[in-house]
Amino acid sequence: MNKIIMVLAALVLASGCATNDKYVQWETEAPNHFPKITAVGYAPLATQPSDSESHKVLMAMQASKIAAYRELAEQVYGQKIDANSSVSEWMLTNDSVRSSVSGIIKGAKVVKTYPTGDYYVTELELDFEHVWHLYEQQNRSKRIKEVTYF
Repeated sequence: MNKIIMVLAALVLASGCATNDKYVQWETEAPNHFPKITAVGYAPLATQPSDSESHKVLMAMQASKIAAYRELAEQVYGQKIDANSSVSEWMLTNDSVRSSVSGIIKGAKVVKTYPTGDYYVTELELDFEHVWHLYEQQNRSKRIKEVTYF
């Protein structure tokens, strides 16, 4: 019985030495360079589904803005491409390509929006310094500033 108590006591003492109580102090670190990217979206005025000219302009304005945001998302997140080809008797019988973009764009700024000829144009800018500050508000990125062991 004494041997068991001595072994348990030795394990408790050894495990007490193995744990490192510590306090880690963190600080945020900004990147060295913040790029700015731009995107342009176009939408035709004539093909908008409305009889009213002013309604067509509003619809084209919205469509060009969405197209510009899609272009920004392509630049930030990339574009997923799915392609399929079928061959039968050494002849191409089916060839299809599908692309998609997925992502969230925060902090983009509309630089300019205007009609030009038969199209409506929207120009967007994404300043990554602004995006970083938005991200910092939600998710504090951190690096170790100091570690104190007790």
